[in-house]
Amino acid sequence: MATACLAAATMATGAQAAPQAVAAVTTAESTTGMPSLVEDFNYPDAAGILEQTKLKLLRGDGHIVVATCDATANQITIWSRTSDAEDKFCFRATAATGFLALEVPEVFALQTTDHPISADLTAAGKAQTVNVAKDKMVGVGEGLGDAPTTLVELRITG
Repeated sequence: MATACLAAATMATGAQAAPQAVAAVTTAESTTGMPSLVEDFNYPDAAGILEQTKLKLLRGDGHIVVATCDATANQITIWSRTSDAEDKFCFRATAATGFLALEVPEVFALQTTDHPISADLTAAGKAQTVNVAKDKMVGVGEGLGDAPTTLVELRITG
């Protein structure tokens, strides 16, 4: 953008712009203390959430957010023996699609209300993907008598 503006000014005035002007704009932007405009998709306050709830959140697009477990719409529930809150972690879907990378060990069921979801899980060194239809609950891992399972990615699929 700065280069385009500089080029337009040069064409309008016929003057030669000093190369330092572009470098100065770039340097000024980096020294202002302003946050980067490049999205890194890291989950906000992930360390605080981990400390409070034992829920390890890694990255996401902001369309799956940690929520209070209740009867509100768009609720996604992850049933895990590692949760202190009645064996479950709850999330809210804020859009028709979304993703969240996380690590939730000892997951035994997945439940969703208003949106179908897809979950990537690992167990005994093997990966699997489980689809859960809208308004359904599906057992996984120990919930089916299998090896302990870790949820590693959650996606809203519609």
